[in-house]
Amino acid sequence: MQLARALTATCRNAVRQRGTVVVAQGVPAAVQQRHQSGLADFFEQDRTADAPVTTGRGWQAWELRHKSFEDLHALWYVLLKEKNLLYSQKQMLQSQGRRMVQPHRIRLVKASMCRIKQVLTERALAVEDPDKRWFYKKIINDM
Repeated sequence: MQLARALTATCRNAVRQRGTVVVAQGVPAAVQQRHQSGLADFFEQDRTADAPVTTGRGWQAWELRHKSFEDLHALWYVLLKEKNLLYSQKQMLQSQGRRMVQPHRIRLVKASMCRIKQVLTERALAVEDPDKRWFYKKIINDM
């Protein structure tokens, strides 16, 4: 509740000061950044149509097996955000009658997400208690 009040007050002050962002005390910078960006997170910024896009490769299962659960959880949401960004960009470009520059990026993100589920399933199968194993598999399959 206090966080919501602080963000609301910050937004009001920012509007009053005509674009100057006021940093609220006690509110993490990441929360403020996320609150300020809005829909911009769903579109690539600072890119012209002619500039080449530098992309990485997908995650391999053997790399993911070395990660902790917290790392896999964080990576899942990074990939989910990237997937949403790519689908938003694809939809926007299709509405303009254009094509994505590198459509294979969606496949790489989806493959990495499948590999995370694979690693989590392997860990769930290693649990000896059948009730816990069933519970873990249910959570993984609901992702």
